[in-house]
Amino acid sequence: MNLLIGQIGHLFVILSFVSSIVAAIAYYFASQNNESLSDKKELEIYSWKKMARLAFGVHAFSVIAVVVVLFSIIYNHQYEYHYAWSHSSNNLPYYYMISCFWEGQEGSFLLWIFWHVCIGAVIILRSIFIKHKKNNAWEAPVMMVFATVQAFLASMILGVIVPFANLKIGSSPFILLRDAMDAPIFQSQPNYIPVDGTGLNPLLQNYWMVIHPPTLFLGFALCLVPFAFVIAGLWKKETTKWLKPTFAWSLLAAAILGVGIVMGAYWAYETLNFGGYWNWDPVENAVFIPWLVLIAGIHAMTMQQKRPSMAKLSAVLMLSSFLLILYSTFLTRSGILGDTSVHSFTDLGLSGQLLIYLLFFVIGASILFFMNWNNFPKSKEESSFYSGEFWVTLGVVVLGLSALQVLVPTSIPVYNAILDNLGIDSNVAPPADPEMFYTKWQLWFSVGIAFLSATAQIFWWKRIEKSNIKDNFVIPLVLTAIITTIIIAVAQIKLTLPQDYTSFYDLFIAIIKAKEIAYIILILTSVYALVSNGISIARTIKFNPKLAGGALAHIGVALMFFGILSSSGYDEIVSMNMSGLLYNKEFSDEVNRENVLLFRSQPTKMSKYAVTYKGQYWDSPNFSHYVNKEDVKGTAYAHKVVAQKDLIHNDKVEVKAGDTIRIFEENTYYKIDYVDTLTKETFTLFPRVQQNPQMGFVVSPDISQSVTSDLYTHLSSLPDPAEERTWSQPETKVLAPMDTFIVNDFVAVLDGVHRGKPLADEDYMIYAEIRILDREETYTAKPIFQIKGNEVRGVPEIIESAGVEFTMLNIDPKTEQFTFKIRTTQRDWIIMKALEKPYISLLWLGVSVMTLGILVAMWRRYTEARKVTISKKSNQKKPKNEVELA
Repeated sequence: MNLLIGQIGHLFVILSFVSSIVAAIAYYFASQNNESLSDKKELEIYSWKKMARLAFGVHAFSVIAVVVVLFSIIYNHQYEYHYAWSHSSNNLPYYYMISCFWEGQEGSFLLWIFWHVCIGAVIILRSIFIKHKKNNAWEAPVMMVFATVQAFLASMILGVIVPFANLKIGSSPFILLRDAMDAPIFQSQPNYIPVDGTGLNPLLQNYWMVIHPPTLFLGFALCLVPFAFVIAGLWKKETTKWLKPTFAWSLLAAAILGVGIVMGAYWAYETLNFGGYWNWDPVENAVFIPWLVLIAGIHAMTMQQKRPSMAKLSAVLMLSSFLLILYSTFLTRSGILGDTSVHSFTDLGLSGQLLIYLLFFVIGASILFFMNWNNFPKSKEESSFYSGEFWVTLGVVVLGLSALQVLVPTSIPVYNAILDNLGIDSNVAPPADPEMFYTKWQLWFSVGIAFLSATAQIFWWKRIEKSNIKDNFVIPLVLTAIITTIIIAVAQIKLTLPQDYTSFYDLFIAIIKAKEIAYIILILTSVYALVSNGISIARTIKFNPKLAGGALAHIGVALMFFGILSSSGYDEIVSMNMSGLLYNKEFSDEVNRENVLLFRSQPTKMSKYAVTYKGQYWDSPNFSHYVNKEDVKGTAYAHKVVAQKDLIHNDKVEVKAGDTIRIFEENTYYKIDYVDTLTKETFTLFPRVQQNPQMGFVVSPDISQSVTSDLYTHLSSLPDPAEERTWSQPETKVLAPMDTFIVNDFVAVLDGVHRGKPLADEDYMIYAEIRILDREETYTAKPIFQIKGNEVRGVPEIIESAGVEFTMLNIDPKTEQFTFKIRTTQRDWIIMKALEKPYISLLWLGVSVMTLGILVAMWRRYTEARKVTISKKSNQKKPKNEVELA
């Protein structure tokens, strides 16, 4: 057992915790107001700052060391450690070992801490190199908040027990397996090390899970920057000056966090088989809420530049965005969600610690905010209906209400837990159908967001009075009406109305209740947003392209609404069961109705497609494509097979017959060939099924993507490989070379019998070549006949595609005839579901455009803040000593 590496890792965890506390204390003393102070006091403050920087540097080094040690344990399969054993395995592809790092709670906390280290280093280095006194004044109070947050996060992975108090602080990633599990084997063999780990959750074995968590946690970490600046501003009673240094960071946080959220949605789309990308799961909601609040805060900060009285609202929203991230951490890692979420972690005994963490910052931020209530600028005049500030304020309200509508139902388990602890029996249940519940509300919030993003843009960039309002809105509204009419006509959107209405009032009510009316209104407002923001870009890009960031982001949001509406509201199931067969009485009506049964190599009509199931495949690091299971033979090792013929990809032999290759045996890919009967286009999909000891069968889809639609395919049922087959009674056939016969409704030919190379314990080895002719392809069986002395034995050969087993029983050298035992079974089959999701590409395009717009706005704010800093720096006297440099 390698105990040293774990001890080193734990030592660095303790060092990171202690150094973060030292940095927080030192930055606190360095945060004293250095205006009108004596030189001696300034030197003292500078000394505290140097000490704080040194402590944070030690903290950063310790965190990086912990990351390296933990990944080394995972990569080298050191299963004496519980973290490596519970998250990785010997046969796991190396690139998924990165996912193992943050699959557990401890690793994800460590990832969060690492990003804070990186961002904190940028803030410190920027302060050192800018060398401007007023700018440097932010470093100490901001980094004090950073170091305090780091101390709390480091405590989550501390894994120490306080003597005499029976109090555990944190959960260490370096705990030994024998200490984490009470297994009998450790009683007899204390140094027992398993030969393999339990493996990575099959749902996480996806390339998006390699990049999605670090992106998401970088977004979390970036949200600390505006929070820290606001706290620093409130502490120093600078209730407005935090805006300029914070704006670019806030926009970057919004961009990265938004991308991280969408990456998770795309992972769900590619990996889970529910046919969508967003399921309103509580953990999804818990991440979505802070992002909405952050976007609202950015819009409030935009107004604050014109109207300083908005500083109070800006501060509340920027503080709330980070506090809501802490709340989402509590929700997902305390175990409070229980069975209400498929994403939540189990409770590691950290729920009390997480609650203290959350309450510390909520209470601290609230006290500072209310202490500065009277220090915020007060409004001298109300916003006019014709001002951009009025419409942006409405947008902030809608975004806030949208977040609140998601937050309240998501927090139902928290309310129940609080009431239960108070002795009140609470049986409030979360929404039974969350997708329907949240979508019904959020659709109308989306209408409001689209409408306000368009209207506010018009008012923001032009001076509009009552007299000229018509001139400014006539072109956008006319274009919106024309484009919306074209879309409705082309998409053939019709209202579903009852035929038996008795009055115009009943008809009016029916129109309002029709789901299509909500869709039409969302289309109308989204087109309005596209047109209005497009005109705004055309106006602003002429004199300053950086001003187009906001309008570009709004266009991205409108495109997202189009993609969501078209892919979710108008998706079509193309795999309807037209055979009239009931597949299984135990299946739901939906499965029996919306799935198609495919037999191996038998083309089947499905909507406009002809589909053919072609067999089962493995993934291999030694071959560029999927490996047909019938082209290889198994070995004594489950993850190694021998090629039975040359494996060719793109006319190149990559694996020669007889070569041993590695396969990932947990994953089976089912090859399905598609032919579009209208366009004659052909393509192939490989939906996946993973057999996992902990989770059973895990099904993942495969998707054919195009600009106009995605074809989404996943398996609903297949033969259980663990279930014993039902074979027919054996049939004996005596055949001579080139004889033709019928087996399981296939035509088969005995091409010949050949002598093979005997194994070490054989005198002779003979094998037959039997060719089975299917409609589109040919299968070859090679049953073996072994001879050793007076003993003979036939080795069965099963052809899965045809459902046939051949065994050679006897050879008659006089007549040159061969006796075979033949058994048949149900040929291989699958039941699959396929959906077409029209124009879902607009969703992904919209995300890209929105992110680009936010980044353009971020660059504008960064350059503006930099110009101000350079201007101030040029007017400053040349520093005379190290105090001024500080």
